[in-house]
Amino acid sequence: MLLGFRNFINFSCAGFQKHLNTSRGLFAGQVRAMGSGKKEKIAKLSVAATPSSPKMFPNENVVVGSKLDEILSIQNDPGKLDSMTVQQLRTALRKVGASSKGRKQELVSALKTILEGEIDGEKPPVNEKESSDEPLSDPISLPKCKRSETKEKEVVDETLEVDIDIKTVKQSKSVESSDICGKKRTIKRKVAAETASIHVEVSQEVNESAYEKEPWTRFAHKKPQKGWVAYNPKTMRPPLTRDTNVVKLMSWNVNGLRALLKLEGFSALELAQREDFDVLCLQETKLQEKDVEPVRDLLKGYDNSFWTCSIAKPGYSGTSIVSRIKPLSVRYGLGIANHDAEGRVVTAEFDSFYLLCVYVPNSGDGLRRLSYRITEWDPALSQYMKELEKSKPVILTGDLNCAHQEIDIYNPAGNKRSAGFTIEERESFEKNFLSEGFVDTFRKQHPDVVGYTYWGYRHGGRKTNRGWRLDYFLVSGSIADRVHDSFILPDVSGSDHCPIGLVIKC
Repeated sequence: MLLGFRNFINFSCAGFQKHLNTSRGLFAGQVRAMGSGKKEKIAKLSVAATPSSPKMFPNENVVVGSKLDEILSIQNDPGKLDSMTVQQLRTALRKVGASSKGRKQELVSALKTILEGEIDGEKPPVNEKESSDEPLSDPISLPKCKRSETKEKEVVDETLEVDIDIKTVKQSKSVESSDICGKKRTIKRKVAAETASIHVEVSQEVNESAYEKEPWTRFAHKKPQKGWVAYNPKTMRPPLTRDTNVVKLMSWNVNGLRALLKLEGFSALELAQREDFDVLCLQETKLQEKDVEPVRDLLKGYDNSFWTCSIAKPGYSGTSIVSRIKPLSVRYGLGIANHDAEGRVVTAEFDSFYLLCVYVPNSGDGLRRLSYRITEWDPALSQYMKELEKSKPVILTGDLNCAHQEIDIYNPAGNKRSAGFTIEERESFEKNFLSEGFVDTFRKQHPDVVGYTYWGYRHGGRKTNRGWRLDYFLVSGSIADRVHDSFILPDVSGSDHCPIGLVIKC
């Protein structure tokens, strides 16, 4: 892009500014190019730039006519500065395009500096914020850009290259003015006019095909904070050496096991071979007792499977633990009839810990079960875990139906009264689990990582990575330091949830 003496160009990159990487800054630069004998023309450049981008160019202000008269009268009477009011000082500073903010002494000092510079042909200082926010007092009006009513699309992987070649052109300008005695005099001044040859290359490489293959790599959050990044299991899972003695646990809300098994291309065995887990916990199997036997041998080599089904509502809820390690004991439910009719809890006791597979009740449409959830279910589950913890550490996993923090949900502001993100549920989560000493392993390992485990079908959230983190591994504080990895497998489809995993050292 070339900004010349005869060219007026208004270039705006506002269309992609909003989505540039947060480490970049915004700058607004104004370059005034003056032609010989022609009106001054202004080109306004507003771009998003990296920290290494060139600094903005201040305006080349040429004081002519009445402005110069006032400057000369002050210059010839230095005492006038001290007698000027604050408003007069600010008015004089505005006329020369300088900042008019500050106390009187600061304004007097600034004006003295400008007076000395103006007579010597130097540029007056320009406040960066004011130069970008205040309107230009130039006879040429810039066209106003209408804001598009359509929603902006997310743009990532932008590359902005700005090459600026500045040339200085000196030209003589004659200005007539009256001195103190009323005699006219002609002052010949050399005025430096900067013209910029600016080449701007904007590359908005939106690799949508890559997002289609790996949508979880797209950072998606409506209220992002500094330092937050998208979770990527390819780069964020620590390697595991063969000689490390660990137990690998996985959990998955399958949203109907029979439907999942019918999906073309899905193979539970392939998942087991890929991840080589020791124990798999399932929630929302939606099985009845008669359906269990056909799927009991779901995975070859995992000969220990334990299932509980809802008797209150057939084809609803349901949990299971499938293991190649034989547990010492197995329990079903919480031991409270009011909570155990929906098949929501299976507990397996292993040598060094208890493993709870849990499907926490959803507060439901209209939050009709919210009161039951926070006053009965959560406290009962917490008490059950604390009783188990008296003999050995506890690991709780499953769909806990709560996005605990704003980082755990794409749109926190729009879901404050949605089941799973109400303040009541989040406070209950904190009170009954975290405050009782249980550790959210994923958040402990990744404090600033946005990783979701659930994407609603209704709005196609999985394609745009607009989801919730509802699935957890919580562990007793006594074994939190033994966690090698707490991870998410967003690439595994087949359900509106994805599997999560925990690698814990024995």
